Amino acid sequence: MPTPLSEAAITEALAHVDGWGRAGDAIETELEAATFAAAVALVVRIGFLAEAADHHPDLDLRWRTVKVSLTSHDAGGLTDRDFSLARAINEVRPQ
Repeated sequence: MPTPLSEAAITEALAHVDGWGRAGDAIETELEAATFAAAVALVVRIGFLAEAADHHPDLDLRWRTVKVSLTSHDAGGLTDRDFSLARAINEVRPQ
């Protein structure tokens, strides 16, 4: 089981994932695509990243906006896995 990060470690890690913010025991971001189809494709890309990491975010698709929320439920909070997947998701973030 992964180890939850300390508050100081969370603050430090957040400084290195552009576009993400804290929401309780999770980190969240909103990604906006050019079209609904592009937003669906983005969800699919995130799905493949999540499967490869064996770490699955909560996703909310609303027209062209995808809200992503990451937490490590099994650890009871944020872990390195959350920030690692956040960095991977940022690599596919629409420009």
